Amino acid sequence: MRLGMTIGYSGAKVSLNIPLIQEAERLGYAIAWSAEAYGSDAVAPLAWLGAQTSKIQLGTGIMQMSARTPAATAMTAMTLDHLSGGRFVLGLGASGPQVIEGWHGQAYGKPLTRTREYVAVIRKILAREAPLEFKGQYYEIPYRGADATGLGKPLKSIVHGNPKLPIYLAAIGPKNVALAAEIADGWIPVFFSPQRFGVFQPSLTEGFAKAGGGKGLAQLDIGPYVHVALGKDLKECLAQVKPQLGLYIGGMGAKGKNFYNDLARRYGYEEAAAKVQELYLSGRQQEAIAAIPDALADEVSLCGPRERIAERLTEWKKTPVTTLNITGNNPEVLRTLAELVL
Repeated sequence: MRLGMTIGYSGAKVSLNIPLIQEAERLGYAIAWSAEAYGSDAVAPLAWLGAQTSKIQLGTGIMQMSARTPAATAMTAMTLDHLSGGRFVLGLGASGPQVIEGWHGQAYGKPLTRTREYVAVIRKILAREAPLEFKGQYYEIPYRGADATGLGKPLKSIVHGNPKLPIYLAAIGPKNVALAAEIADGWIPVFFSPQRFGVFQPSLTEGFAKAGGGKGLAQLDIGPYVHVALGKDLKECLAQVKPQLGLYIGGMGAKGKNFYNDLARRYGYEEAAAKVQELYLSGRQQEAIAAIPDALADEVSLCGPRERIAERLTEWKKTPVTTLNITGNNPEVLRTLAELVL
């Protein structure tokens, strides 16, 4: 099992803890993941970081697809991959309708169709076997719509990209997970529970079958984001995990259109998921966070003293997870996980 770390979202001011990331590289962490919501983007921090590291991979976790054309994303990926000496990993995601329509001003549409087309266009650009031509529901290249000039022509990338550049998809819904298994090199789940891998197994199996060619778990890097809270008091550690769970399960999306709430329900926490969402959407955020069950917070994280985390890691090692991406980073957490895993 490899270790990765998350850089996380920026606050009001963009900053990077370069010494911490350099320490992770020294400890043997394989990858650092950036993020974007509706503030700082996922790309610029990696360019800054890439100039100050030499081995650690640089992953976008994730670039919002609706924010960029596939060609623009491919250009960014090839550029950063060249400048970093082949360390770039392209993580993509659909985000949610609140961000895509409310921030980017784009129709959310059919995320599965968009994702499939998006990845297909990028792979064509990276393969560079012929000038780019593509006709799908979302992307037509060259563009030939009613308002086209008619001057567009198929082009081939000037930059020679890596045809095998890793593409990861963030997914937790059944159909999205199946798509990741089918077309991606890696899968980034959030709030992953090692004891409930069976929830995802049918989707993975479906995706591998559609991919054909004998693709299976050995050909898919599974890299969940896992909050680690190290401390003597388990209750205090779990309290560090609950605010994010409360935000996502309760407020990240509208009622009936919240992927994280759906996941909690699929894990068996139907009653709690409904209560957390009701409280959060009614403006009672602290009550919503308090309503997150200890059991749920515990099973999707690594919490408590070093000895307990070491014991819990045995559950993770029994799953097909290949990269453990740590959130809640501090030097002690990074060192402890490196000692326990690497």
